[in-house]
Amino acid sequence: MRFLITGGAGFIGSFLTESLIADGHFVTVIDNFSTGSMANLASVEHNPSLRIIEDDILTAPNIKSLVAANDCVIHLAAAVGVEKVVRDPVQTIITNVHGTERILTAAAEYSRRCIIASTSEVYGKSDAPFFKETDDLRIGSSTNSRWSYACSKLLDEFFLMAFYRNHALPGTVVRFFNTVGPRQSGRYGMVLPRFAAAALKGEDLPVYGTGEQTRCFCHVKDVVRALRLLINDDRTYGKIYNIGTTRRISIENLAKLVIERASSPSGIKKIPYDQAYEPGFEDMLNRAPDCSALHTLTGWEPEISLEEIIDDVTTYAKAKLDGRI
Repeated sequence: MRFLITGGAGFIGSFLTESLIADGHFVTVIDNFSTGSMANLASVEHNPSLRIIEDDILTAPNIKSLVAANDCVIHLAAAVGVEKVVRDPVQTIITNVHGTERILTAAAEYSRRCIIASTSEVYGKSDAPFFKETDDLRIGSSTNSRWSYACSKLLDEFFLMAFYRNHALPGTVVRFFNTVGPRQSGRYGMVLPRFAAAALKGEDLPVYGTGEQTRCFCHVKDVVRALRLLINDDRTYGKIYNIGTTRRISIENLAKLVIERASSPSGIKKIPYDQAYEPGFEDMLNRAPDCSALHTLTGWEPEISLEEIIDDVTTYAKAKLDGRI
């Protein structure tokens, strides 16, 4: 098969690109390299099955022809990271909404298989113990820029569902829950790479808020396995699937576990949200997926433990600090 991956030089995109090429598929990556990196594709950069296009999905003039030339589009390009979203909500909305509109319009015109990446953020301020794809969604006020990302990704989902209903687009939505692993950058607020880098330097790990908020962390390789299972399954058209692990851990306990696994002398420094982000910042106390729909359909379950994830991220962070990558 021929795949077009938007944001294919990014964190998840690069692992997916490697996986597809390893199985004999042809991949075209389009990426503006604002957050992605050629280093992420180093292992396949010169592979004849890979084509890399440096361009922006918002302005690239050949989006339609790129979609038409491929069998499947995996749309991962988006504004990423809470810090980036809070600091530039305008670009967040433009990138996520208009970029996805261009991809879906072309995919519908040429009836191309399409998977778009959404986020657990769309569940908003839900207090359910585990979030299910059919749950009602409760987003915060539009006066709080923190929710602009969730709303923009939710509109992406509505776009896909509208194209599915009106144009029979063979499309699927996936909602990622805290995907982590090597290559993820801490530049935009991603918690685990920030913790790993601080622990290796012997610095205090910055925990925002009370640290009591819980999250579930899933290794990028488990996420790629899930995507691969969904790609060729026509039962997923017009559906939404959570992808994540159900093991919850508080951010403070995550920091402690990183310190322990890294054998670090670091401590923990708590930083109020209004200092870390902006006054009035709102966070979700708990965020955990119900992945029963994905498991029932495909049998998928995450295989990599949180301890293994932390070790993997720490090893990568150490290689970066040592200048080996």
